[in-house]
Amino acid sequence: MLILASASPRRSELLAAAGIDHVVRPASVPEIRNPDEPAENFVRRLAEAKARAATRVPGEIVLGADTVVCIDREVLGKPRDSDDAARMLRLLSGRPHLVHTGICLLTDRTVIVDLATTRVSFARLTEEEISQYTQSGEPADKAGAYAIQGLASKFVSGIEGSYGNVVGLPVALVYRHLKALSA
Repeated sequence: MLILASASPRRSELLAAAGIDHVVRPASVPEIRNPDEPAENFVRRLAEAKARAATRVPGEIVLGADTVVCIDREVLGKPRDSDDAARMLRLLSGRPHLVHTGICLLTDRTVIVDLATTRVSFARLTEEEISQYTQSGEPADKAGAYAIQGLASKFVSGIEGSYGNVVGLPVALVYRHLKALSA
């Protein structure tokens, strides 16, 4: 049985849409980045910490994941408030950025930690668009203050890589590792 160590409904929906049976068993860990820690290392470390923090029984596979958005070497997690969300959207406006998701699959005998990176380009946003979007409430719990699958989809001018990764889980990468574990 696959245990998803995340309260993210988006991650659960992505797994379900791919036909991957799972049970949601959220794990909470402090999401604090170490000084000068590269974003890729940060999300891999958090994914493993979440997988290890989840309650599991022998024979289960636990999946932990964490996603951040990066631009100009700045790591954008979830915004603190609407002002922080607006600040993030101004940074992303008219520019490409990277979305990193670390995953960890944990079994009784194996630990697999991996990373997916997707490049996303945003159209130039007006202050009115930023204000309307932040007022929608959608940016509140999203890395980089946007949901590519929601209202912000109209801001995305291009994507290179896994769409699911930007939503919060690179399903093809997870599936590849699950197949290897069952082989």
